[in-house]
Amino acid sequence: MSVFKVASRYAKSILDLAQEKGTLDQVKAEMEEVAKVIKSNSELKAVLANPIIKTDKKQNILKALFEGKVSTEVSTFFNIMVRKGRGELVYATALEFIREYNELKGIVKAEVISAQPLSAANIQSLGNTIATQINANVILTNKVDTSLIGGFIIKVGDKQLDESIAGKLNKLERHFINQGV
Repeated sequence: MSVFKVASRYAKSILDLAQEKGTLDQVKAEMEEVAKVIKSNSELKAVLANPIIKTDKKQNILKALFEGKVSTEVSTFFNIMVRKGRGELVYATALEFIREYNELKGIVKAEVISAQPLSAANIQSLGNTIATQINANVILTNKVDTSLIGGFIIKVGDKQLDESIAGKLNKLERHFINQGV
């Protein structure tokens, strides 16, 4: 079974538990913290994935890192995953939980790539416009890529709108090549 499928099943079960207990938003915040910590620490990822390291040692590491930062349910859940030999999936499960939470709440992540950083007002305005277009709540992030020269690229899911100068120059170049100029 693929890593994605297994992580998705684990995420779904903790999502259901959080809904049942009425702690969905709290667990989402905790999962974001767990994902952030694991992403920033490649050694932790390696330890969780290493089958030679004993289960109790992995559980103690997770306890030391997250005690007081995550609820008992989340801590116990990760201990169960480690005990079942799925420590390498803790990070993937946290990410999948966040994705499923966003899907449940109708939240879509979008990214605007621009040549210069956008102001908070511009990001807010653009996020509202996108939200109206796709009829969903949008979390918009801004990434800077100076190679765009000017303009922007918006990515929402698997869709992309390229309104950058570099993109328009590339289209123009392809047009001239196709015309044999």
